[in-house]
Amino acid sequence: MSTSYNLQTIDTGQSQSANAGSSSDKTTFAKQRLHSLDAYRGLIMISLSFAGFGIAKTAALQLEQDPGNEFWTQAKFQFSHVQWVGCTFWDMIQPSFMFMVGTSMAYSYVKRKEAGHSYPRMFCHALWRSAVLVFLGIFLISNWGNSTSWSFTNVLTQIGLGYPFLFLLWGRKPLTQTVCAAVILIGTWSLYSFWPETGLSPQNGNQAVGVPADWSATYLTDVDGPWHKNANAGHFIDLQLLNKLPLEKPFEFSGGGYPTINFIPSLATMLFGLMCGELLRSGRSRGKKLLMLILAGLSGLGVGYLLHTAGVCPVIKKIWTPSWAIYSTGWCCLILAGMYLFVDILRLRFFALPLIIVGMNSIAVYCMGMLLKPWTARTLKTHLGSDIFNHYGELYAPTTQAVAVGLCFWLVCLWMYRQKFFVRV
Repeated sequence: MSTSYNLQTIDTGQSQSANAGSSSDKTTFAKQRLHSLDAYRGLIMISLSFAGFGIAKTAALQLEQDPGNEFWTQAKFQFSHVQWVGCTFWDMIQPSFMFMVGTSMAYSYVKRKEAGHSYPRMFCHALWRSAVLVFLGIFLISNWGNSTSWSFTNVLTQIGLGYPFLFLLWGRKPLTQTVCAAVILIGTWSLYSFWPETGLSPQNGNQAVGVPADWSATYLTDVDGPWHKNANAGHFIDLQLLNKLPLEKPFEFSGGGYPTINFIPSLATMLFGLMCGELLRSGRSRGKKLLMLILAGLSGLGVGYLLHTAGVCPVIKKIWTPSWAIYSTGWCCLILAGMYLFVDILRLRFFALPLIIVGMNSIAVYCMGMLLKPWTARTLKTHLGSDIFNHYGELYAPTTQAVAVGLCFWLVCLWMYRQKFFVRV
């Protein structure tokens, strides 16, 4: 990993061959970037590094005082993960990561090719990036443990596992990419649907795999067995796979129900992002690109919801069901379309600059968020007083703390942006 004036953040892979030192090169730098993608990435990274602005915790405190408050009920719901089936804003963080990786690949490797890089050299770079992402993900999630956490469900490890396969689909015809996405999703559905001895009793659950009876009765009653938490194909594969690694104790189940093989259907999410990136790189008019993004988004929402309601495949983010891959991609397309309209068509970049500043240094702010949140909060209390986060009352303390800590990270990104100092892999 290195820092360089040549930008290439791991979330996007957008890279520049221009030297940032001259004014002409700065002009080229600006023209080559897809600023709407930077803004989208910034929106996701700010949401993550600001800990969802502490809204979920603040809402929980508010609901203790006023249990029936609809506003705080919805706020808590949208800034929390669903228990199993469904989707909230907070559930869109990881698919947005995946989608944007694909979108940016449409730009980054074209630039490498134009710079004279051979296909084998670019593939080796993709393998290198994959390895760095996997080990960086493991390092970050192991930071608070007593030993290395050999888990591969972190967003970075999931991207890393799928990245070389995504590269192999870069530059292919849209029909080839579409067929490959369909094969990935149908294959995933078949693996889960036909895996033997899946499912558990919704009334009784299975405490041995972290599924209490009350939780199971609430969230699994209307879900078919192949898609039950910790009783599905992904869980059984992890039992065999992870227990071959040097774990501190044998793997029994994932607390959240996340399996390693999520990287396979999430590869389809990245592939859809790649297709959208190639659309935005094409010679079509901006209006037509915007319209196609909107239609793709609405189609994704419709198809994913139809698969769910028809009983073919439920929308479950934690095991990245095929319907989830399609449904979440729909939202990703619509968010990107909104950013594209606002930033690249209407050119209101000044208003999106706070997002772009973070989006152009996403790996840096991601690492800060993973490693420094508790330390930053303690440091603020040390220098500004132990009650600094209670300035607006104890009920709003979680939001005050999350915003204060996140603002510290944003200021670091601002300094890096002004210095043209960007972290890359």
